[in-house]
Amino acid sequence: MSESAQPAPGRIVSSTPLARYRLADNPGPMSLDGTKSYILAAAEGGPCVIVDPGPADEEHLGALASAGKVELVLITHRHPDHTEGAKRFHQLTGAPVRAADPAFCFGGAPLQDGEVISAGGVEIQVLATPGHTSDSVCFLLRADGPNGSVLTGDTILGRGTTVLDYPDGTLQDFMESLDKLGRLGPATVLPAHGPDLENLESVVLTYRDHRDERLAQIRGVLGLLGEDATVEQVANAVYADVPASVRAAAELSVAAQLEYLRVRG
Repeated sequence: MSESAQPAPGRIVSSTPLARYRLADNPGPMSLDGTKSYILAAAEGGPCVIVDPGPADEEHLGALASAGKVELVLITHRHPDHTEGAKRFHQLTGAPVRAADPAFCFGGAPLQDGEVISAGGVEIQVLATPGHTSDSVCFLLRADGPNGSVLTGDTILGRGTTVLDYPDGTLQDFMESLDKLGRLGPATVLPAHGPDLENLESVVLTYRDHRDERLAQIRGVLGLLGEDATVEQVANAVYADVPASVRAAAELSVAAQLEYLRVRG
């Protein structure tokens, strides 16, 4: 993996030949430096697609609306730091907003797994990748550079690991989604949080190794505490060093991993 420093919010930054982003000013324990709203376009200043308009921040939304004629808005998943500004952005631009979950569509149809969308001079393939949430999707740009690129939302982050929003997101779904992404080869990873990464295939292997290590830790804890150990007990043992600000997220991940182990025996 290669990492670069995140720019301050407010600048539009180039990631790949077809993708730029603007970092929303919403840093936090779960959003890292902030949420990246992507601008996809064949030519800078030309027609474009916005991915994840982000929070309801008028300055942020206005800057995105000024990046070019917005033809379409796409949503990676339902969390507010990605969707809170979507309805307002639809009002500002008139562009249809499409998401996997119909509740977050405004003037557009729900996204379908495998469909190919042509907008902003770019071809975008929709990939259903549940796990972080049940409605998580990624967007594949096959023509973006020599190996293509994938906008991964929160399914793969630029640093750290993805939280599973259990019970909506499950580890079984997440592992299957990782397998699906890994088959795309060495594409550039364009996450919604944290720096861009090289080589999706390699990143997926790292993610899987991390999950396997955590599962092994939890198996060990269950061996000591008993198979009926609670989420809180397991989290105390496995995530004892995490700060209070992300303790709830750690417990969600433990719950997802316990279900995965118990269902699979």
